Amino acid sequence: MTDTEDIIQRERNFLLQTYSRYPLVLQRGKGVFLYDLEGKKYLDFVAGLGVNALGHAHPRIVKAIREQAAKVIHLSNLYYNEYQGKLAEKLCSLSGLQRVFFSNSGTEAIEGSIKLARLAGHRAGGNAKSQLVALEGSYHGRTFGSMSLTGQDKYRKGFEPLLEDVTFVPRDDVGALRAAVNENTCAIVLEPIFGEGGIHECSTEFLQQCRALADQHHAALIFDEIQCGLGRSGNIFAFQTFGVTPDIVAIAKPIAAGLPLGAFLAKAEFASAISAGQHGTTFGGGPLACRVALEYLAILEEEKLLENVARVGGYLQQELKALVGKYAAAQEVRGRGLIQGLQLDIPARPIVEQALAEGVLFNSTQDTVVRFLPPFLLEEKHVDKGVRVLKKLLGKKRRKTDQAA
Repeated sequence: MTDTEDIIQRERNFLLQTYSRYPLVLQRGKGVFLYDLEGKKYLDFVAGLGVNALGHAHPRIVKAIREQAAKVIHLSNLYYNEYQGKLAEKLCSLSGLQRVFFSNSGTEAIEGSIKLARLAGHRAGGNAKSQLVALEGSYHGRTFGSMSLTGQDKYRKGFEPLLEDVTFVPRDDVGALRAAVNENTCAIVLEPIFGEGGIHECSTEFLQQCRALADQHHAALIFDEIQCGLGRSGNIFAFQTFGVTPDIVAIAKPIAAGLPLGAFLAKAEFASAISAGQHGTTFGGGPLACRVALEYLAILEEEKLLENVARVGGYLQQELKALVGKYAAAQEVRGRGLIQGLQLDIPARPIVEQALAEGVLFNSTQDTVVRFLPPFLLEEKHVDKGVRVLKKLLGKKRRKTDQAA
């Protein structure tokens, strides 16, 4: 049995079988590339599902981890550490919001956001002001609260009963939104760009209506930017891309360059609804993760990576649209920056599996979407490599021009 087979078999023997993994054991990475046990190189368009925005083994991140790990890794939130306040201040400065709570993950950031919205709702309108409005097709996480807001039955089935008083409306359906939001609504929760849901953007008009209705009914507008935020849209926050500011925004994935860290940011009027003892965490906001997150944000700025996201993301979209014009299986391109999706009319997973042999890591979601969440270090030549592989794999299907003839 090879080392790869041994690792795979051991996991099959002892782990809960909750992941449909590809038969690949990755051992190390450098920049936009990963390497398996045999040393084969893979171009990474997945980036740990959006986590590894700085690629792999960025020297500044490695240095920060080494230095901080030699000092202190964890301190209880019973005490102060020197980096948590600095990181909160930086995030407030970048977002325009006033308060931050650090969690361990994105789903926990959503849970905290809901708790804060409920507290603020009860303060504004009594216990009845507790209803939540979310979007069909959305994804917010795997815990009970976040799953209750996820508008996809496949994630909810078997775990009912979930949170009560959640109403789902179709994305961009203003009429349904107006019908759902009322004086007992405490929050409207949405992803401005759906991630797992297939890379669908909410329209600016819809987001503006969400903002207006939240104001009208004294409800919190909560943006889930766990996947689309922190630079992936070309702005630090995706809400800056649309010009609509939420009351609360949840972030996670890339913020600590692979270390577990999430957060929710809130406007002062909502943040003031919570008091000591009403929320907490053991690990969230520890000195190691917060120091690395500060380094992440510094690297984004100093290496001008947002400009790279916009430029290379535009090139990626251009090349993907060219595929749509040429190949029958390619139907549509969605997204922006370095969060994009290629809609196929065939299953996407076989494309992803075949790409492994070509040394490229893609991701599939919603059965027929190839999702692109590459590192922000991506260059045009890397896009060219990925598109060449897609052409080879899609070329097994008839071209539209051939069908027309």
